[in-house]
Amino acid sequence: MPVLTIWATLRRGAGDPAFILDRAVVWRSLRTPEGAATLQVETRAAGAEVHARSWGPGAVWTLDRLPQMLGDDDVGAGDFRGDTFGNGLGCGDSFLRGAIRRHPHWRVPRTDLVFEALLAAVLEQKVTGQEAWAGWRALLRGFGEPAPGPGAERGLWVTPTPATVAAIPSWEWLRLPVDPARSRTAVLAARLATSLERTVGLPATEVERRLCSLQGVGRWTAAEVRQRAHGDADAVSFGDLHVPADIGHTLTGRPVDDAGLAALLAPYRPHRYRVQRLVELCGARTPRRGPRMAPRRHLPTRYR
Repeated sequence: MPVLTIWATLRRGAGDPAFILDRAVVWRSLRTPEGAATLQVETRAAGAEVHARSWGPGAVWTLDRLPQMLGDDDVGAGDFRGDTFGNGLGCGDSFLRGAIRRHPHWRVPRTDLVFEALLAAVLEQKVTGQEAWAGWRALLRGFGEPAPGPGAERGLWVTPTPATVAAIPSWEWLRLPVDPARSRTAVLAARLATSLERTVGLPATEVERRLCSLQGVGRWTAAEVRQRAHGDADAVSFGDLHVPADIGHTLTGRPVDDAGLAALLAPYRPHRYRVQRLVELCGARTPRRGPRMAPRRHLPTRYR
């Protein structure tokens, strides 16, 4: 099983303090409803076997949910096969057949950790990946805690509790650096964390409605959470700077905007995020022209 491929979206940059890759072994820290946990997952026998161990108060909770974290609940994957294409589903059928052949075992993971996913997504709003991931690292190392058991020795840090996040003063957010717009949303999410966790298992439309009822959370942020915490194979990242252009260019040869993306992916419901992720896994991108967006330099920085 391609554990790293399935969990790639759970990793917040190469220096993520909550995710360490050591050859065929993945180490993760988690803030579960039962407490902190360190998770070690190793693939053996050419990927045919997965062996896992966990430590900390949340160890049992984590191991109980490991199969769904690896996509075991993604039953819709079996309905999305290359031999179902060619019947007028969409114009990207040929590409998708090849993508499925290259990644036949990829599944949508489901962590059930809504606050964790939302907190990370909020930090990634409207900034470069470099800036978002720097803020994530600083948040965990500045306000989180060392992971239980051997996780601490590995350098793993656990996401801070909602109570801790809610109590972080505005000047400390700036030092992370996280601007006031994102920090206000993060604090609001922390205060409502218990209610947010209860969205697990609800219909997708209700999950999106509840997430978007939070000030500062829009369609893009809600989709990022649904993809990871809820295992939603139809949650497209509308509003993303690159996703519409990349999918449009890959499937039709020309970039599209959000409206064009919605029309392009409509035939693939309820697998629209599955299409998005297969495009990403295959490295298909619109040719980039011009300079990259530079990270902002006007915010103070203390944590690294």
